[in-house]
Amino acid sequence: MAKLKSSLSNMVIVLGLITAFTSLLLAYVSQVTAGPIAEAKQKKLNDAIAEVVPGLKSFDAYNLKVDAGDSVTVYDVLNDDDVLIGTAVRSYSDNGFNGRIVVMVGFDTAGNIIKSLPLEQSETPGLGDKMDRKKSDFAKQFDGKDTKQYVLKVKKDKGDVDAITAATISSRAYCEAMQRAVDVYAFNLNRKGGQQ
Repeated sequence: MAKLKSSLSNMVIVLGLITAFTSLLLAYVSQVTAGPIAEAKQKKLNDAIAEVVPGLKSFDAYNLKVDAGDSVTVYDVLNDDDVLIGTAVRSYSDNGFNGRIVVMVGFDTAGNIIKSLPLEQSETPGLGDKMDRKKSDFAKQFDGKDTKQYVLKVKKDKGDVDAITAATISSRAYCEAMQRAVDVYAFNLNRKGGQQ
């Protein structure tokens, strides 16, 4: 095979062919992986809802907006008999030490917290990331709490929550996400006329 003459037009043609081939390859990989990625995200979501509201058979999902922030997703959780057994709320705070914290919070039909679970966070390893249930008991202190009695602020801010040692900003953000979930739950209950 003859060597191409080194000229601007030849370099542009070769570079164009390489770019076109790479673009086609990336498009193909994206198309092939889109389905499995969507399935994995849906499974993670279903598992999180089932963990914070045990007994899940199915759920109805909708978005609500109760403050100036982004909308929050609410999941009415149904059991095998299609009876409402609780509500899961996917809430967030943008005030974490390293940005947004996303939390799934489960409520029983009386409005008490069943369980909370951090879904997404990029807090400092060994400090703020201790909100993860596998790394500390921080998130467990919310389990079973009556939202009308339990003040979702760290003790330093006159609340009932024990902050993660040396991670008060992360703890405050987690509490903010929890309070947003409580507010959305109450708004949703009022929207439905107090019927769960």
